[in-house]
Amino acid sequence: MCTAVNMTTAHHYFGRNLDLEYSYQEEVVVTPRSYPFRFRHAPASDSHYAMIGMATVMDGVPLYYEATNERGVSMAGLNFPGSADYKPMAEGKDNIAPFEFIPWVLSRCADMSEVRACLSRVSVLAERYNDSLPLQPLHWMISWQDESIVVESVADGLHICENPVGVMTNNPPFETQLFGLNNYMSLSPVQPENAFAPGLPMTLYSNGMGALGLPGDLSSASRFVRVAYTKMNSACGDSEAESVNQFFHILGSVAMTRGAVLVHGKPEITIYSCCCNADTGVYYYTTYENSRITGVDMHREDLDGDRIVRFPLEKGPQILMAN
Repeated sequence: MCTAVNMTTAHHYFGRNLDLEYSYQEEVVVTPRSYPFRFRHAPASDSHYAMIGMATVMDGVPLYYEATNERGVSMAGLNFPGSADYKPMAEGKDNIAPFEFIPWVLSRCADMSEVRACLSRVSVLAERYNDSLPLQPLHWMISWQDESIVVESVADGLHICENPVGVMTNNPPFETQLFGLNNYMSLSPVQPENAFAPGLPMTLYSNGMGALGLPGDLSSASRFVRVAYTKMNSACGDSEAESVNQFFHILGSVAMTRGAVLVHGKPEITIYSCCCNADTGVYYYTTYENSRITGVDMHREDLDGDRIVRFPLEKGPQILMAN
């Protein structure tokens, strides 16, 4: 279970929670412009936009969970079990495997119009990276500035859905999730008035009663409602520190605590949370064990190079003692 968010203040921010019961030894990875991307059934790309994001590196290849390119286009893949339906090879299509979809889009697209043009020809191929990795069922959120879309390969084809709330979780399919927000249109950050029975005396016994009915469980449908409410009602200043701090608070509203959800007997946790300033290319993250925000600036690396740059995660607790 995961959550992705796109947010705008003075800059544009994109990030996600990765919620799993295991880790693939992920790292922050900068891919420079001349790193050779070799796609399974599409032409190779030896010159492309640079990008930064979280990835597992296998055989020298970054398998991105999410990333942002140097033009500010961001993309994340989230679990979509039972709904994702990948296709066989299709003539006349760009046949792209799920594990290479993020770099394929981000390596060539500078804005959302170019993203839409690429997606018009794509077919997501039922092909895994190797025998040691499963074919992961995913759907994707792609954002650029204030625009967001969701891409879902399902039984009846590829769906490209407009995303006016700029958030995504997992199942059910996105359009069902978005329609479900109609059930919560009465929620508000201000205290409610008595519409139940105006002649009946009622007491506002606590702050926050305007949001009574906001789901509190950890299902993907409930997390979608909660993170959408939190993000859409977010009040944030324009500075980098305020924006990044607020972004992590939004993700924290749907973070997973060890033991609250068990998957095959193992506790699912928010392994990491991230926030990338899509305008400046600075990638911030926290981990489950380390809530201190760590940053990586892609523009401090040689973006004209041909080798990926890897940053192992700062996972240990970092506690500042005041005495």
